Amino acid sequence: MTRPAPEAPPAKDLSPAAVPPWRRLLAVGAEGVASGTPYMVGSKLLQGWLSSSGIPLGLIGLLSLAELPYTLKMFWAPLLDRWPIPWPDRRRGWLLVLQLALIAMIAAMALLQPHNDSHNLTLIGVAALVLAVLSASQDVMVDAYRTDLLPEEERGGGAAAGALGYRAAMLAIGAGGFYLAGKLGWPAAFLGSAGLLAAVVPFTLTAPRLVPLAHPPRSLKEAVIGPAREFLKRTGKKRALQLLALVMLYRWPEGLLNLMAVPFMLKVGFTAEQIGMVNGAWGVAATMAGVAAGGVLFAPLGLNRALWVFGLVGSLTNLAYWGLAKFGGGLTGLLLTVSVEHFAHGMLTAAFLALLMSLCNPRFSATQYALLSGVYALSRSLLAVPSGFVAQAVGWSSFFALTLAAAVPSFLLMAVLTPWQESVPRGAYDPARDSS
Repeated sequence: MTRPAPEAPPAKDLSPAAVPPWRRLLAVGAEGVASGTPYMVGSKLLQGWLSSSGIPLGLIGLLSLAELPYTLKMFWAPLLDRWPIPWPDRRRGWLLVLQLALIAMIAAMALLQPHNDSHNLTLIGVAALVLAVLSASQDVMVDAYRTDLLPEEERGGGAAAGALGYRAAMLAIGAGGFYLAGKLGWPAAFLGSAGLLAAVVPFTLTAPRLVPLAHPPRSLKEAVIGPAREFLKRTGKKRALQLLALVMLYRWPEGLLNLMAVPFMLKVGFTAEQIGMVNGAWGVAATMAGVAAGGVLFAPLGLNRALWVFGLVGSLTNLAYWGLAKFGGGLTGLLLTVSVEHFAHGMLTAAFLALLMSLCNPRFSATQYALLSGVYALSRSLLAVPSGFVAQAVGWSSFFALTLAAAVPSFLLMAVLTPWQESVPRGAYDPARDSS
């Protein structure tokens, strides 16, 4: 009599949903550190080295051109959707390659010698541009991985975790990097920054894996055209335009305020040292607290209600600047105003990033997220252009009061797209209805 074959053990569920939530949030937070580190190196740390080396300010200002890849990344995002590196999964494969390249690039920048001659300055410019291209490409993959990994109910917490990681990198480079530069020299600061990014690599290797796509893009044409076609098919042309307008306008009051906040502080008599103290570590800490609060409150509220509540709070906090302009308050008033502003805008960030994630199909999340964030980045610069002229014409207190009016278009759009009684935006990606 033969014995029945023993039953095979049940297959281990490796899908993201089977992973404890804390592991997903930890992975997203670690990738936020990876995203913030090269950006701070290419902007603040490199600027500091060039300034201390006596490079003329006009030439240092040209470094802003090296930030163009962060705006243009949408044009090569389809390549990353079309040709994924399959191990460890379609997003982390590229993340590993890009992180190793960034570590090598940042470490190599320690060998630069900032001198005011054309050869060295050209070399520095090329290095800054290569760093920015690698960093912007990594941002595409970080956003896509977070979008594909997180279930709907964790997107607020995930957005908060990613933003907290990014801000932690800002603090580490902005404070620790400059401390190392002062104690051991600028090359040590760059090597320390490379070490910070290297510390993220083990997290990337052990992060939760993504489920393979059933229908990945089969050609470059599909990867380029498919994201827009799928978005229009899912939403319809009218709703697609409404959603893009919401992405463009949701943070308009914040953009108007950010551009004029420092000029206002200087005009009313605060010193550069006071502004630096308040907007530096103090402001970053307030933002991190707001992001954390937004992540905690997101789950009980849901995406739609979080967009309403955080948007309302973020807009109303502009009145803190109105009060400072109208009634004064000295350094204490400035601390309170900046704290309220940064805290509220941190909450706003959690909801906004969750909105972008909700609008992306995993087949094209790298491209769709890059396009959506590009729409926001473009609006952040273009829609804020009139702010200085308005402030000059009506005065500071009236200007800050008028920034509240910039919130009205987004709330009108939310009444149509993100009704209070519904949980997700109309037109959001729904895997249950995916026919692709």
